[in-house]
Amino acid sequence: MTILVFFIVILFAFYLFYKTKYFRSSRPVEKKWLGAKSNIALGLFVCLFGINHLFFISETTVTFIVSVIFVLYGGVFSWVGFKKYKHYLPFAIEEAQGLDAKS
Repeated sequence: MTILVFFIVILFAFYLFYKTKYFRSSRPVEKKWLGAKSNIALGLFVCLFGINHLFFISETTVTFIVSVIFVLYGGVFSWVGFKKYKHYLPFAIEEAQGLDAKS
């Protein structure tokens, strides 16, 4: 349980870090790439939060159902974020190299 709580806190910190970088970025493709990274962190955060409640805190049927929904939603959110990350990575590299070459 302590390990899950540690990872939950770390993933929430990563989410805040990437979201802050997202708002500070001026490059359009880099923003989408950073948004995808923040989606992955948020999805894993929600998924681990659901797993933590499912195995260690679940006492009622409602808690069990909500925990399963969190796990499924977090898994889908992470998967979609990973797909976006893979899609935008080459474009973000190209955008960074293009802007660096102009400087």
